[in-house]
Amino acid sequence: MDVHSAWEKALKETNIIRSRVTGLQTFSETHVPYILLSPSVINEGDTVVRTGEVLVHRPTLILPPNIPQLEGFDLGEGSFLENTMINFLMVRGVTLPSMKYDNKIFSLNVFEGKIENAIGVYGNQLQREENTSAGLVCGPDDVWQFSLLIFVCSQIAKNSPTDIRRLLDEYHKKED
Repeated sequence: MDVHSAWEKALKETNIIRSRVTGLQTFSETHVPYILLSPSVINEGDTVVRTGEVLVHRPTLILPPNIPQLEGFDLGEGSFLENTMINFLMVRGVTLPSMKYDNKIFSLNVFEGKIENAIGVYGNQLQREENTSAGLVCGPDDVWQFSLLIFVCSQIAKNSPTDIRRLLDEYHKKED
């Protein structure tokens, strides 16, 4: 599958079930834990469960220029090379504020059951734990990297009003 088809598939099939309640840090890095569920392509009827976190470096709206970095997204060989993916996103006007994201997958498991059941189990788990920092996302297994980036971008967009307020507050402190 080429990069364009993978992106289109992820956009169409990614579903953010539960966003983070906790906002992102404006002036420092933020750990963004997630649970990413995907229908298994090997065992039909089962669900692939990836748990991990993305370290988002300074996710503010206004940053000095940075060299784009996508670490830990398992882009592999061929069409999913890091530079190809970054160029693909930039050409389409997708700009990720800091362009520095470090993904760490903590576990890769199989949930024996359909994705709808996995959503219930993991959603209830996050609720019981009163976990406000983790997100729950569903997306296709073959383009999970794009689904994860879509989730992170949604969190950055959601945090934009807070970032603007914090940037203004910081500016006014410097004026005083």
